[in-house]
Amino acid sequence: MNFKHLQTFVTICECGTVSRAAAQLRITQPALSRRVKALQEELGLTLFDNLGRRLALTSEGEEFLRHSRALLAQAEAVLATGRALGGGRAGVVRIGGAPHTLAAFFPSFVSKYEKQNPGVRVRLFEAGAAKLLTMIEHGELHFAVTLALGHDHFSKRPIPPVQLLVLTAPRSRYGRDGTVDVGTLRGAPLLVMPPGYATREAFDAACRIAGVEGSIVFESAALNTLAAFAEAGHGVAIVPATFRSKGERVQIARLELRRKPVTMPLAILWDGNKPLPRFAESFPESFSAHVTALMRERNHKRGRLAVC
Repeated sequence: MNFKHLQTFVTICECGTVSRAAAQLRITQPALSRRVKALQEELGLTLFDNLGRRLALTSEGEEFLRHSRALLAQAEAVLATGRALGGGRAGVVRIGGAPHTLAAFFPSFVSKYEKQNPGVRVRLFEAGAAKLLTMIEHGELHFAVTLALGHDHFSKRPIPPVQLLVLTAPRSRYGRDGTVDVGTLRGAPLLVMPPGYATREAFDAACRIAGVEGSIVFESAALNTLAAFAEAGHGVAIVPATFRSKGERVQIARLELRRKPVTMPLAILWDGNKPLPRFAESFPESFSAHVTALMRERNHKRGRLAVC
């Protein structure tokens, strides 16, 4: 179908007369009439009862007008998207993080970011820290939100750190005063995230500094599963402060090392050796500002610095 003919038909309907439509399209009236005739022949429909001074759409013409407007609007949208893609202003930003990290920070971020960046869409991927870095190296992700320590061959932008918490059964001897020192966990039954997750890496590093070797009895990437086992008295669960209870009755305490909070320094990581597409360049600054504001708001509401 010739889109010029379709546009001519819609313009005639909007202008009300052939002369006004011809003037708007900057063509002669005979040329305009030829376009309408060609369109009617292609469709096998009579769109107008006449093409005189006053136009009257047939019932078929009225129905076709509705579809024509929708098709032209869609074509304009496709054209605008193509132009945006060509200019690097549109595309899909692929971002990875641990499940609890995505749940803590992204629900309130994605729609706001997409609204501020028309033509840009965010796609999220769940994985542990080790897998996320491999995905960046293979070009599967633009960014990963994970542990900031090490990974010097990646470009990074720090975001506020997250403290580690200790979950135990009610009335447990651990954390009665609101804190648990890593040194007191020697020999304790531990419920932890699997290797490769930022929370586990931060906890293992604290244990090495304290010279503590715990007894791991269960590993799970699902924080609420760890909480459920802690509630049942199976051990001491180590989780990030992004943990959200789903009704588990657990005692919560801050994890400390030599009277200082054990935190998980986080950052936005990307491959600095590969140029980012233009549509992804604003993500690190936008997300960093979002997390900073979000944690400040949560800390203010709760009156405690590390729990978010």
